[in-house]
Amino acid sequence: MNSLPEQVKPRVLAVANQKGGVGKTTTTINLATALAAISQKTLIIDLDPQGNASTGLGIGHEERGSGTYHVLVGAAELADAVMPSRIPGLDIVPSTADLAGAEIELIDQPRRSYRLRDAIKGLADRYDYVLIDCPPSLNLLTVNAMAAADAVFVPLQCEFFALEGLSQLLNTVQRVRSTLNPELEIQGVVLTMFDRRNNLSEQVASDVRKYLGSKVYETVIPRNVRVSEAPSHGKPALLYDHRCAGSQAYIKLASEVVKRERRLRAA
Repeated sequence: MNSLPEQVKPRVLAVANQKGGVGKTTTTINLATALAAISQKTLIIDLDPQGNASTGLGIGHEERGSGTYHVLVGAAELADAVMPSRIPGLDIVPSTADLAGAEIELIDQPRRSYRLRDAIKGLADRYDYVLIDCPPSLNLLTVNAMAAADAVFVPLQCEFFALEGLSQLLNTVQRVRSTLNPELEIQGVVLTMFDRRNNLSEQVASDVRKYLGSKVYETVIPRNVRVSEAPSHGKPALLYDHRCAGSQAYIKLASEVVKRERRLRAA
């Protein structure tokens, strides 16, 4: 596939859900890997203080120099904090332990909600996609991600409280639209940890599709042991076992994402 037209690069997506344990980071690193595999130059910005996206790409704590913390507080340019991953076409700005204190340090700073947005401006000619892995809470880091993003990409676990969490996230997006980023939209929702043997998964999927319609991707990410194992080996599932059901689902999802993006550009 060809890259997106120059004038719309990069497309910045905040991968967000205020609920933890929904497969947010797993989706970020595997979607990014799949995008890179289809010639979409991709950058992950690890904005979660836990740094799981960095670890999941095999970036050890001792290897991380400048990271998202240093970018947000003005101690480094974003381009200088970028690290290559082992996947061709995929880079990452890692998270370091300092990031946990960034919110306190930024509280009195000018343009505190736009620090990441300002930093990304210099990367316009380097990437097709920037995926921001957000923390599982609404704080200043998440606000920075949404203020910087063109759209929010939502991983949604197929569980009982899924719609309740989704409703809270949609309210957050609306608040950001009304105060910081009027162009922000929901890019799409992907159902994760889907178990076809479980009637609840089918019911949640049906309810979410009824609620959000075409915003929900056709591709669902199945509950898969190999996907769960991959981070402990410092690899995306697509490198750990590209033939497993979870990896194949992420490849299909990436194709669906790119097709949706092209339809949006053509509209």
